[in-house]
Amino acid sequence: MKATEAEFLSFTFTGKRIRWSEKSLNRFRRKILKLTSRSWGVSMEYRLKKLAEYIRGWMGYFRITEYYSPIPRLDQWIRRRIRCCFIKQWRKPKTRYRNLIRLGVDHIKAASIAASSKGYYRLSKTYAAQLALNDSFLSKLGLVSLKDLWIRFHHPR
Repeated sequence: MKATEAEFLSFTFTGKRIRWSEKSLNRFRRKILKLTSRSWGVSMEYRLKKLAEYIRGWMGYFRITEYYSPIPRLDQWIRRRIRCCFIKQWRKPKTRYRNLIRLGVDHIKAASIAASSKGYYRLSKTYAAQLALNDSFLSKLGLVSLKDLWIRFHHPR
């Protein structure tokens, strides 16, 4: 560690800047991986509730930092993992097709996703999956946005 850097209580102090430490960011990622695991056999409602609790707590603890650059990427990654959980939940092609249509995807795109043999994580990046399971839909279900929390903490109205 450099003489100008110090680490204390999961914060890194570099000059006049305060950031979260790399270890705490890795712990955050591991916990998100655990909470969004596709093999965790819980309801989506419970999963989103636990995820929201953890994200709120983590952002509440690290809200004094002004480090913003990784937050949008982390937010996108969390949303993609949740989309992946939904796609795995809709295992059969018929169910995928029906749910995508119900969520507003056109028939051709829904059929191409439903019949695809690609993996869940890859399908979660497709346009149809992002259109059906968009940010507003996920937030209605209870998913908390890291970016929105950071903005709320640093730029209160």
